[in-house]
Amino acid sequence: MRFALPAPLSRDKQDTLLLVAASLLVLVPHAAHLPAWVSALCGATLAWRAGVTLLGRRLPSNLVLVPIAAAAMAGVLREYHTLLGRDAGVAMLVLLVAFKMLEMHARRDLFVVVFLCYFLVLTNFFYSQSIPTAMLMLASIVALLATQLSFQLTGAVPPLRTRLWMGAKVLALALPLAGAAFVLFPRIEGPLWGMPDDAHASRTGLSDTMAPGQMSDLAQSEDVAFRVKFDGPVPPQPQLYWRGPVLGDYDGRTWTRVLPSQHAEPLSLSVGGKPVGYEVTLEASNTRWLFALEMPRALPELPGRGVGLSDELEFQALAPISDRVRYHLASYVHYSLQPQATAVDGRWLSLPYGVDPRARAAGQALTAEPDPARRVAAVLRRFARDGFVYTLHPPLLPGPDSIDDFLYGTRAGFCEHYAGAFVFLMRAAGVPARVVTGYQGGDLNPIDGYLTVRQSDAHAWAEVWLPRRGWVRVDPTAAVAPGRVEHSLARALPPMVPFGLDGLAGLLQPDPGSLLGRIRYAIGAVNNGWNQWVLNYTPQRQQRLVDRLQEGLSHWQSLALLTMLCALLFLVRKFSQRRKADPVDALYSMLCQRLGQLGLPRAPDEGPTAYAGRLDGAGLAPEPSAAAAEFLRRYSAYRYGPQSPGTGLVPILRDLLSRVR
Repeated sequence: MRFALPAPLSRDKQDTLLLVAASLLVLVPHAAHLPAWVSALCGATLAWRAGVTLLGRRLPSNLVLVPIAAAAMAGVLREYHTLLGRDAGVAMLVLLVAFKMLEMHARRDLFVVVFLCYFLVLTNFFYSQSIPTAMLMLASIVALLATQLSFQLTGAVPPLRTRLWMGAKVLALALPLAGAAFVLFPRIEGPLWGMPDDAHASRTGLSDTMAPGQMSDLAQSEDVAFRVKFDGPVPPQPQLYWRGPVLGDYDGRTWTRVLPSQHAEPLSLSVGGKPVGYEVTLEASNTRWLFALEMPRALPELPGRGVGLSDELEFQALAPISDRVRYHLASYVHYSLQPQATAVDGRWLSLPYGVDPRARAAGQALTAEPDPARRVAAVLRRFARDGFVYTLHPPLLPGPDSIDDFLYGTRAGFCEHYAGAFVFLMRAAGVPARVVTGYQGGDLNPIDGYLTVRQSDAHAWAEVWLPRRGWVRVDPTAAVAPGRVEHSLARALPPMVPFGLDGLAGLLQPDPGSLLGRIRYAIGAVNNGWNQWVLNYTPQRQQRLVDRLQEGLSHWQSLALLTMLCALLFLVRKFSQRRKADPVDALYSMLCQRLGQLGLPRAPDEGPTAYAGRLDGAGLAPEPSAAAAEFLRRYSAYRYGPQSPGTGLVPILRDLLSRVR
């Protein structure tokens, strides 16, 4: 049984289907944020248009389209309660493109759809400005350019691959101009039509409270909290404590920040050694916290934002951090905080009444030791020797005496369990203490030199006040799991893999020196570079770049180098054009030059056929006249007839040219 091959599609059908495919490439990313019914309606409309094209049916009349479009606009109004704004406007534009596909009756309508799709490419960046989004939009532009070229080609149409390559070349020619405009064109504060979703989406981050289980949930997130670029060598991992909220009030369940006191001791800070300079690129968190390596020597500066400092050395922006910010700091890793104070505020000794009696009694028993530092050491020894376990999945502590249940029952917990229990014991022992939350450690990327601090690096530790030493950092988690502080959370805990898939542990947590580890670092470096130099290219950075360019171009050496570079580029371009010249055209120019020497020059507006007619009977000898006529006939057929390669024609024309004397 023989099957007949389907007949090839007509030119109009091919162009229409190409337009549908290009439009689909632009519309698909919007499905991630549009209501499901809008995406389904657009998909059905495009499928309808493709079916009409393939089957050769007529397009639906306006009596069918107008009610559908009106119902869709009513759906948008009900969904967003407005027809204005970003989300409603994008939804209407997406529907408009889909409906316009069913209403293309003239060549003008084709270009209307194409240009609407160009604008939809821009609207994709309202929601995401990631590298994959940018790459997908570049592919969409290539497809739209190929479609636009297909509509304008006459005669024989090259294959689709050739048209896509032509669209890619057009885009490549435009990219340098777009890059120059991006770098030098005056920038406005903030992106057009609000921030994109991936610039200020709510990310899980530290809050100003701490309860058992809160940070262990946070530690399972691989989201980036911030990145750090040090001016010099990176401090050792055990010194990388990034200070955040300080918690002092405890209600028997949750630790919260203390209220400001009018009687607080004035801050005094004694430092030693050289400061460590670094730049922090903080991701959006919709909180006010700014993190700094303990202990910073000055407030960070945020352009256009105010920054405050609390009595507990917490940095806060005066407005929530809803976009990516950068600030430069210098910190001393060797310091003493309030060492000259004779006493501290009683807030750091308060405990709730009637909770955790066993822990309270154990703390009070420590007061038999007169040296507060030895009381601290006694609790740390207890954590290290009494079978305590460091885990992300500790048993629940639902009772009213959660610290007692932890110390004398489960003995398994995360950093917030150990920090909270330690501070409770210290206060019961008469030692002022408080909980400090933030991040500890970070992952140094050897490719770009940035230290990446993730939400999984969230940590809680303690500070105790000791006479003549001031506030001293104590990390009780290090007594149970030293690897958490010396290396990272991943080293302190076994890899979490699904049951029966233990062999995938190396894929989920690859070794930094392995191939997967290097690939992970490379991807991280690319994403960081994109964030630093594209998404975070602020007006301030642009002004600094322009200032440096002006300063560099003010020297005659720079001007001379720039002039030489422009001349070199011009010569390279001219040389490449000469090398790409058609050898058939070169022989034609040589023939015209030779005939001009014989007294028969070609007029500027004279084509090869008219030129051959004028040469006939112009007084040339029979052999040169016949050779010139044959040359011009073959050249005219090559240049203006169906396209054919000129490689076999070159020797023939060269032979004919040699006879014209």
